[in-house]
Amino acid sequence: MGDSTGLGFLLAQLGRVMAVRAGGHNQAAMNGLKEKVLTLDTMNACVKRVEYAVRGPIVLRALELEQELRQGVKKPFTEVIRANIGDAHAMGQKPITFLRQVLALCAHPDLLNSPDFPEDAKRRAESILQACGGHSLGEPTQSPREEDGRRLSQGRGCGEGAGLRGRGGERGGAVPPSGRRGSSREQPGPNGPPPPPRPGAYSNSSGIQPIREHVAQYIQRRDGGIPADPNNIFLSTGASDAIVVGGGRAGQEDTAVLCVSGGQAPPGTQRRTVLKLLVAGEGRCRTGVLIPIPQYPLYSAALAELNAVQVDYYLDEDRAWALDVAELRRALCQARGHCRPRALCIINPGNPTGQVQTRECIEAVIRFAFEERLFLMADEVYQDNVYAEGSQFHSFKKVLMEMGPPYSTQQELASFHSVSKGYMGECGLRGGYVEVVNMDPAVQQQMQKLMSVRLCPPLPGQVVLDIVVSPPEPSDPSFTQFQAVSGAAGLGGGWAEKQAVLAQLAAKAKLTEQVFNEAPGIRCNPVQGAMYSFPRIQLPPRAICRAKELGLAPDMFFCLRLLEETGICVVPGSGFGQREGTYHFRMTILPAVEKLRPLLEKLSQFHAKFTREYS
Repeated sequence: MGDSTGLGFLLAQLGRVMAVRAGGHNQAAMNGLKEKVLTLDTMNACVKRVEYAVRGPIVLRALELEQELRQGVKKPFTEVIRANIGDAHAMGQKPITFLRQVLALCAHPDLLNSPDFPEDAKRRAESILQACGGHSLGEPTQSPREEDGRRLSQGRGCGEGAGLRGRGGERGGAVPPSGRRGSSREQPGPNGPPPPPRPGAYSNSSGIQPIREHVAQYIQRRDGGIPADPNNIFLSTGASDAIVVGGGRAGQEDTAVLCVSGGQAPPGTQRRTVLKLLVAGEGRCRTGVLIPIPQYPLYSAALAELNAVQVDYYLDEDRAWALDVAELRRALCQARGHCRPRALCIINPGNPTGQVQTRECIEAVIRFAFEERLFLMADEVYQDNVYAEGSQFHSFKKVLMEMGPPYSTQQELASFHSVSKGYMGECGLRGGYVEVVNMDPAVQQQMQKLMSVRLCPPLPGQVVLDIVVSPPEPSDPSFTQFQAVSGAAGLGGGWAEKQAVLAQLAAKAKLTEQVFNEAPGIRCNPVQGAMYSFPRIQLPPRAICRAKELGLAPDMFFCLRLLEETGICVVPGSGFGQREGTYHFRMTILPAVEKLRPLLEKLSQFHAKFTREYS
């Protein structure tokens, strides 16, 4: 099959854009109408510069192909396989039972009386509802803006509170070990039955306080007892949004930001929050943010939207995508000629490259950031996804604290986590958090203000996050199904749900590396962690010339032909960044094993065919 179909799609897309740009004024004049206020010429130029390859033109074409298949159009394939994005449930992974049980009980509290739900799920749902006030999934009496304003006027941090303790005062929610205090099933109100639950109410802008406390306890357990303060933890709409809020104009002008990739990044609201705090200046004083190449396109898109300067440093593909401080220094020194670098983002494990940073590497990065006055952003949403033998996840917070002063007392850090990845895969429920360390208290208050403008994170996402950071304990009825390694009936060889998901991902990571490296012209580094492979492909010179004739990046041309002929949707490496003259694609390892092996083999066979065609 030639390239006419894909070319026709791209020309059609271009035609639509040109029609909008060139035809809008003419049509208005013909109809005697006023020219539109908002046009492509008058809109925010920064928005036009935003690109997000993970959901770019090739994905739009995949959606069109799916529609054509439903309409009965004949294709050389029967389904489109979306291997372009890390959406576990869309690829067939079953939700974790306990997560969905608690979520259902919180969303529809009448189910608390149902015998179909285990008692620990009911207790957890009741504790969350009680923590919200009025048996609601949110604060029922005041909007978060009103509440946060009242707390700030009193000199208190927004969203602070005594919280609720349970499970012997150490972990869980609002319920003590002895019973279900405040249960909507058991306690009447002072004048009769308690008010009915109102699951659609707001929470505080920083999130439900007991859930923030559970996040702090989770971080403390994860980091071997290093304390975490719930007042430094902000819940968010996934990790992505928090990253962008952190980049505003409130910081010192001589501070820098650097994005370092140990593996990948997530995730939205928290990232945007932090970047907004950091971004400032104009001209040569514009904020520069160092990001890894290959990078997760959230960063380049956010920086374009905020009119910040993207500063690229390259991961070493020949050393399994290793991070070299010498390369960081090269990128930083070069950038200082045209911008003011202020931030360092760490993506570990990596996306799209799947590497896991060693502790020694993390220590070197922290020293570098400290010496160069860089604000650290650690994107750690894949911290549960580590597969390679000898690899281990080390949080930047833990390493920073164990390095001691002056690093532990002065180096600024924001770290991010999400419910979208890991073993949970709850992408659509949008839950996550950011923890800030050594942030200026005045700036932290500004961050709180910025978050309050968005009212509050989605309550379903907060509920799921609470389960992730405070899962069932061995004494709970749901523990065996959720987490126990043995003794879980009906879950395949005694594996419980969490371990089963992670074990399958590990097997698929190894399978992906093996099959690709058996194919001539394809080379794939070990998938040490995260959910993606980023193989390098050799493309014939004639294919590269043909792509240039069509105005396409060579790997985009390859991926488009792959989609049209096989139905496999992957993202070209040019959407993530790569060294000049190299070509890659990103593919998720999430498809079920029975689909993944044929997919890998079909992709390898297509590459061989494509190579022959253009040789």
